[in-house]
Amino acid sequence: MTEREYNDCVSLYADNVFRFIVKNLKHEEDARDIVQTAFEKLWRNRETILTEKSKSFLFTVAYHQMIDHIRKVKRVTLKDGFMAEISTVEQPASNLKKNLQDALNTLNEMQKSLVLLKDYEGYSYQEIGQITGLNESQVKVYLHRARLNLRNYLVKPENVM
Repeated sequence: MTEREYNDCVSLYADNVFRFIVKNLKHEEDARDIVQTAFEKLWRNRETILTEKSKSFLFTVAYHQMIDHIRKVKRVTLKDGFMAEISTVEQPASNLKKNLQDALNTLNEMQKSLVLLKDYEGYSYQEIGQITGLNESQVKVYLHRARLNLRNYLVKPENVM
């Protein structure tokens, strides 16, 4: 991969990778760090990565970085006062957006990632399998279960608009 091809990858995929990570983490600074790390790894491995595989490589690295970050954060307990100071991504949203976000938040990290990769980013089952390390059948099963959980949450009387 040449420097120009790398720069093209940055302009083509940076927003998509960032959106995917920030949707999962809900913390912009951590998402930026993860995206930067993914592009740094792409740069360091540019001689061995084919340009047409760069998108998959970026999402795979970012996904694994995000999982590592989530595990690390779970191990660290923060005081309540400090938690109030952390800035999160809060956008004014309609009730529909809020309900969808609440529904997504009921899913575990794997299910949420699969739903976002498939329905939000538009990846194929095979590509999602490469990113997450699952086989295609597992992706389909986990995604089906996640969608059932979403449906069950969204049809509850208290969540219907």
